[in-house]
Amino acid sequence: MKLAAFNEAVLATLPVRPALDPGFLPADAFMRVYESGITEANSTPVAIAIERESERVSSYRMRVYADEAEWGEVNIYAVERITKTLLWAYGGWRVFVGGPAYLGEHIRAAYARDGARKFDNDFMSGVYEKPFEVIVCEADAVPEDRSGARSIGRHLNGCRIGFDAGGSDRKVSAVIDGEAVYSEEVVWHPKTTADPAYHYNGIVEAFKAAAAKMPRVDGIGVSSAGIYIENRTMVASLFLKVPKDAFERSVKDIYIRAAKEIGDVPLVVANDGDVTALAGAMDLGDNSVLGIAMGTSEAGGFVDPDGNVTGWLNELAFVPVDFNPYAMVDEWSGDIGCGVKYFSQDAVAKLAPAAGIKLDPSLTPAEKLKAVQEICATGGMSALAIFDSIGVYLGYELAYYARFYPIRHVLILGRVTSGDGGARVLAEAEKTLATAAPELASKIRLHLPDESSRRVGQSIAAASLPEIG
Repeated sequence: MKLAAFNEAVLATLPVRPALDPGFLPADAFMRVYESGITEANSTPVAIAIERESERVSSYRMRVYADEAEWGEVNIYAVERITKTLLWAYGGWRVFVGGPAYLGEHIRAAYARDGARKFDNDFMSGVYEKPFEVIVCEADAVPEDRSGARSIGRHLNGCRIGFDAGGSDRKVSAVIDGEAVYSEEVVWHPKTTADPAYHYNGIVEAFKAAAAKMPRVDGIGVSSAGIYIENRTMVASLFLKVPKDAFERSVKDIYIRAAKEIGDVPLVVANDGDVTALAGAMDLGDNSVLGIAMGTSEAGGFVDPDGNVTGWLNELAFVPVDFNPYAMVDEWSGDIGCGVKYFSQDAVAKLAPAAGIKLDPSLTPAEKLKAVQEICATGGMSALAIFDSIGVYLGYELAYYARFYPIRHVLILGRVTSGDGGARVLAEAEKTLATAAPELASKIRLHLPDESSRRVGQSIAAASLPEIG
């Protein structure tokens, strides 16, 4: 079967469609239709695994149609999109593809340094500091899971510093036995500053301000946008303007050096998405929490069923949402249908023309979002329809995320969810999930925390990261 014909068949099954994007082809719907015809007799096993730091592995097993002549094109598309998802959900520098050789060879070519997914190759090589590679093998040769989940957070004893490094302000709290005795927010401009001394001095200044409010410092927890491995900064938008050589020299260990200014105390640096999910888990008194922040891009974080932070990448901005081959291209990665164009300011701007809203092209994405939200505040149905469509996107995508994340709770955060639009996103997501994946709707609860409670929770969750004696 040709991919185009298969896609048309999937579209015909959709119980709900986003009104402003009728060509949207949900990832989960594609996979459900694909899997519905698979039997033991007409299929063959495929296993995919992603290896990251310290030989940690996350794997996924599926079946594909055995008839390559009939199903080869659809098999390739399904396996490539699943591989893409695994790579950005879990992160890693080595990919194992086990099964029919033509599938593995396609993945190897696509993810080569000069392939269609060269962005993914380059990014993962930089994060894990190893050359990216794809291993083609038999399905039974693909390694099993070695998760390496870490039990961090929820430690509230002693005198702690909690630091939250945002792109427009930095927040720090002094926390004694789980209670914030001091908090401050300071406006700063890390994304537009090239000198890493600016960032370092700001971090140290915040640490010292909190330390001055306590009799001692027993530990420091940091929540920061970006990717961190063993407290080292691997990729972070906060240091966007810092030259590469200065990044290597002064940014990779920036939090480690800053903590030493306070003393020889335990330090844990975690991605802000993971800390947000941890804060939600602490507030809910439960685990299996996925946090999704819709702002400049789409960010994610996850706390597993045992209450651990997994060490997964959780870069949901590059996880596929729309399997339509003609979906909008993300300018950064060069790929189609990824989360950044569906759960961010870009999604609002993308859908505005279909809603009959003309936005000044000279406006920034943040200004476009604000303009649409102002229309929402006056009851403008055209603007509210944008958030309805985003809610439909989200309902379908939660069913897809559930293939890779054991979810009980979803926290929906970020500027896109502010005001009346956020309630519409939540309501449409719940309705879509109930219609498209009713078996999941009863198991997954969606939450829309208010900003003030989130900020307080975030600072305490960050402070709780290190374990002290």
